[in-house]
Amino acid sequence: MAFAIAAVAALAFAAWVVSLGPLPLAQARQVSTTVVDRNGKLLRAYAMADGRWRLPVDAKTGVDPVYLKLLLAYEDRRFRSHAGVDPLALGRAAFQLLTRGHIVSGGSTITMQLARLMEPRRERSVYAKLRQMVRAIEIERQLTKDQILDLYLALAPFGGNLEGVRAASIAYFGKEPKRLSLAEAALLVALPQSPETRRIDRYPDAGRAARDHVLDRMVEDGRLQAEDAALAKQTPVPRLRKPMPILAPHSADQAIATEKDAPVIELTLDSGLQKVLETLAHDRALALGPNISVAIIAVDNESGDVLARVGSPDYFDDRRAGQVDMTRAVRSPGSTLKPFIYGLAFEDGFVHPESLIDDRPIRFGSYAPENFDMTFQGTVSVRRALQQSLNVPAVALLDRVGASRLSSRLRQAGANLVLPKDEVPGLAMGLGGVGITLQDLVQIYSGLARLGTTRPLREIVRASDNLRDPMRLMDKVAAWQVGNVLLGSPPPENGVRNRIAFKTGTSYGYRDAWSVGFDGRITIGVWVGRPDGAPAPGIVGRTAAAPILFDAFARTGKLPMPLPKPPRGVLLASNAKLPLPLRRFRPVGELVRTGGEQAPHIQFPLNGSRIDVDRSGGAQSAAMPVKVAGGVLPITMLVNGVSMGEIDGRRQRLVDPPGPGFARLTVIDATGATDTIVVRIQ
Repeated sequence: MAFAIAAVAALAFAAWVVSLGPLPLAQARQVSTTVVDRNGKLLRAYAMADGRWRLPVDAKTGVDPVYLKLLLAYEDRRFRSHAGVDPLALGRAAFQLLTRGHIVSGGSTITMQLARLMEPRRERSVYAKLRQMVRAIEIERQLTKDQILDLYLALAPFGGNLEGVRAASIAYFGKEPKRLSLAEAALLVALPQSPETRRIDRYPDAGRAARDHVLDRMVEDGRLQAEDAALAKQTPVPRLRKPMPILAPHSADQAIATEKDAPVIELTLDSGLQKVLETLAHDRALALGPNISVAIIAVDNESGDVLARVGSPDYFDDRRAGQVDMTRAVRSPGSTLKPFIYGLAFEDGFVHPESLIDDRPIRFGSYAPENFDMTFQGTVSVRRALQQSLNVPAVALLDRVGASRLSSRLRQAGANLVLPKDEVPGLAMGLGGVGITLQDLVQIYSGLARLGTTRPLREIVRASDNLRDPMRLMDKVAAWQVGNVLLGSPPPENGVRNRIAFKTGTSYGYRDAWSVGFDGRITIGVWVGRPDGAPAPGIVGRTAAAPILFDAFARTGKLPMPLPKPPRGVLLASNAKLPLPLRRFRPVGELVRTGGEQAPHIQFPLNGSRIDVDRSGGAQSAAMPVKVAGGVLPITMLVNGVSMGEIDGRRQRLVDPPGPGFARLTVIDATGATDTIVVRIQ
């Protein structure tokens, strides 16, 4: 009879166990989506759908060993050896309850507590405890001890909407639980016992008392020195919750929109660089004035990885449209496309950095470009024209290169150019008459640092991203020449010359200020302006964006890396030693003359004449007179391709002749008309 009763009871128990159904492991493993940087550091976390913060945690690598030691000693000292239920702990708890009249220590193991967290129930009864024991045994059969500990550390309640030790450590201490003080570790052990009555943002005294009780227990058990516990008790308990990290909010938003089901999304960003550049953008935006926004993006040249992206100076600033990512906004680039015009001109071989080019009034059909300061500098070197961002030389070169070819090449390199509706690429695109994003601009600038090839930018780490093929921008020699010219651009007041190759730009109407620069390691781009597109008078690339660019490079914490060495085929020569076709660039556009003036003509000396120079009396006595007729002032005098200055109002000039041999004398008037003679100096 007794056997039959036992058999029936066993069958009933088995049926009850079966009726419990499978363990809700999938639901228990749901966590907040977290976005981490290239080193696994938390950039931003998103609360779960019900508002809870539950962050994934790895006990082996993500939690301080001191905390784990206290947790297991206080909650479940035989965790590694029992099978889910610890009979010794249950017996001890029952004995203490009988002898002292109240609960001194619980008999639940960590696995049993995990079972309760997986299937939360309010009642505290024998039935509930029995259910936890059965579930604990099932958990032990399906999971390893490390997996059980990880799940417990992610689900343990810490008050309010905080679940898991990682969320609690960040909210209460503002840091990951990898490095905790003894006082912090003891507090985190104590809170889950009664998370709502001990939560320190509401009941700090109760939380402190619970922490001190954990410390006392550890001293009684011989696991802590009394002196260490006493010192930990002197540490005040935090009374306020800290906000969850929100680094790189725009990148994180884009990542979760792309990787919708991933619990952890790894980005290529460097959290350290991201933080300092966010601070830089915030501080500079405040200094520049209300409604002004700043965007910064930094890219690794070799890999194309985005190292930092600051879409706005303050994500929560509505006046600056903080939640709009201005690194992805299409804006007018001003003069920042000019280096690529020069690069294609170098590639085509009809101009060299030391070639001479005219910066004079010129008209291309109905289009007559002017410089930013409304002046012209006459004949200058191509190097100087790019460094000073002169408009006429850039448009003249673009007219020769072809606007459609420039557009096609930039698109081929990964830049998406946006033209006005129903328009085709024209000469105005060289001065900003096209739309482009800051991230695309930085991508093609990194191609200059890479000597002519670009890589698609990568921000979300995926295994397939390693298959990205380089895209052609221009040939190596041309890319190096552009970089070499930009390296010599006059830096802003806070910069050092010849450290960073950079270019600035200002769009029409002072709507956008840009500065993009690169060294041998990274490329950084800066945009300054109003997100709504309204003019911001006084905001120009050189004074607003360039200082931020140089500060950004300084805050990388590394000295600028030198640019690559000249590749084979680079011609390093002064203008006088260049091949004749490269010494001077001639535009193909229509020249504008102000009336019926004749072209300039060198009256003296005569072409082919022999000039005897007496150098015994010094430079003054050796000077060679040159007289010019016709032409439109100002008229520039060149000897062997080197500018000697302008002819005076009487169209005369004394010129210091070169050494013995043939000399080539050239005059160029304001319209670009020229006359050249060759004389022999002896």
